[in-house]
Amino acid sequence: MEYDTVVHQANHRRELKMTESNIRKKKRYVRYDPARPLSGRLPPLIMLRAFEAAGRTGSMRKAASDIGISHTVVSRHVQGLESWIGWKLLMAGPRGVTLTPEGKSLHDATSVAFQSIANISAQLRAKAGTDELHIWCFPGLATRWLIPRLDEIREVVSSGEVLVRATDQMPDFSRGEADVMIGFGDGNRLPGRAFPLLQPRMFPVVSRGWLARHGMPRSVEDLTRLPLIHEESYAQWTSWLTQAGVRLDRPLKGPRLWDANLGFDAALAGQGVALTTNLMAAGELNRGDLVELFNTDILVGGYYLATAQTEQDRRISLFRMWITDALAACEKGASSLSNSRAVVPSRPQTPAFGESGSEL
Repeated sequence: MEYDTVVHQANHRRELKMTESNIRKKKRYVRYDPARPLSGRLPPLIMLRAFEAAGRTGSMRKAASDIGISHTVVSRHVQGLESWIGWKLLMAGPRGVTLTPEGKSLHDATSVAFQSIANISAQLRAKAGTDELHIWCFPGLATRWLIPRLDEIREVVSSGEVLVRATDQMPDFSRGEADVMIGFGDGNRLPGRAFPLLQPRMFPVVSRGWLARHGMPRSVEDLTRLPLIHEESYAQWTSWLTQAGVRLDRPLKGPRLWDANLGFDAALAGQGVALTTNLMAAGELNRGDLVELFNTDILVGGYYLATAQTEQDRRISLFRMWITDALAACEKGASSLSNSRAVVPSRPQTPAFGESGSEL
């Protein structure tokens, strides 16, 4: 028999013995006395912190990483809390730890208390101007639209510093990883506590050099024969082409990159056709570094703002109002230029797509 199996069975027998012992114990009725010091009624907070993290993550090792101590110390604190309480709180299993019924009741109360403390602490720090507003944002928007407006954001929130992290991962708001998340996705499947911000017009672009080498495609259907620049999948281009009325009778071509930022840079480098928005590419389009193909009006997904479930920070309300208005103003201003800026099929001097003899 494997050593781990023996240890697991021994731990299980110990847990059952402890549970049976609790059942045999005579119930003790504790009279509530508000004058009694809390120190005599509250378990050590360090034990509660370890227990809350273990119950939330379902793992001693993940809890250890969460609060910055070793997993053996977490285990020792949980065992100490169980001895203090007199009940088994966590059950170990092959896939981690799970809460017992008694453990769940204590964990629910502990989580609410810790979250309440975190919320009021954040509000007080914000009021004192010592807290930081943590913004997570999808990389493309963060780099090309949000960062150039940091001074505006600081002025809007008017207290503390602003920290921006470019990522497509959703933060764990319960751990305080971020105050807000600006994401992009399907407006019909937004994450919890998320508010729609803007559905930007999405359109194909190429570099000026690429257009000079390959010419203007005759129609939107011709895009399916070009090297299209994708993000992590073909989904975005597939949705855009379908909405444009194109029947996809051949597999799409082109490199798959990780995010919109890389796709944008690839288009600037003349590597193919990318989908972008005015928010991402207004500067490059106005300078002529990128050229919009055709004159389309297609929406594929939209930006949203997600916050903590119980967040009541005034800075977040101010930031939400600011970004909603700022995104709408930028999209409206850029859209007024799109008709004159877009390149449509004609009889140009440069050869049309498919006539240049270049290998795409």
